[in-house]
Amino acid sequence: MHGTPHLVSDVMTHTVAAVGRGATFKEIVQLMQDWKVSALPVLEGEGRVVGVVSEADLLPKEEFRDSDPDRYTQLRRLSDLAKAGAVTAEELMTSPALTVRADATLAQAARIMARAKVKRLPVVDAVGMLEGLVSRADLLKVFLRADEDIAEEVRREVVSYLFPTPDSNVRVEVHNGVVKLAGQVRDTALVPVAARLTRAVEGVVDVDFALTRHAGPTDAPAAGPRGADSA
Repeated sequence: MHGTPHLVSDVMTHTVAAVGRGATFKEIVQLMQDWKVSALPVLEGEGRVVGVVSEADLLPKEEFRDSDPDRYTQLRRLSDLAKAGAVTAEELMTSPALTVRADATLAQAARIMARAKVKRLPVVDAVGMLEGLVSRADLLKVFLRADEDIAEEVRREVVSYLFPTPDSNVRVEVHNGVVKLAGQVRDTALVPVAARLTRAVEGVVDVDFALTRHAGPTDAPAAGPRGADSA
């Protein structure tokens, strides 16, 4: 198999809005509005990512602006109350920052986002310097891949590998990202393997199979011993 998965570097945004540790609350809100983003990396030095400040970090200031939380709320939401009184990025940010490398696969980035329940990740190099940003929307770009491109990869990387001719005759059709494999194969035990490999092709939405077993010459009934039919 020679298919190469798409990497974060293929889809990430290279031009990124960011703030320093000393950025003020109002500056952060203004930058988010100007760039239409919900989170900003916080940098120090020459561009090393030390944290991320998001809308969720800013909201406690509005939530607790005119309230006097009871003792239970104070104990349960100590972190939010601290952020309600924060005025700089350093006080507001979540640190250390959850990041991803540019050479990570889209699947790896998606798992990090899903587990942490975040919408975007700063992309950093080996020493933590900011290189870009990848969002949920960026990861979904792979599903815009052309049907024929998907079909060609499935033919090359799955069908020719598992079901080579002349023993098998498999057709590949793709419509709106749904792959259909139809035809005859010598070994139906390989169908689950084909399903897994096909779903791993980027841009594939679903897989449908219409494969039946092809009886080749070696499946013909064996001839009896010579002369066995003579009386």
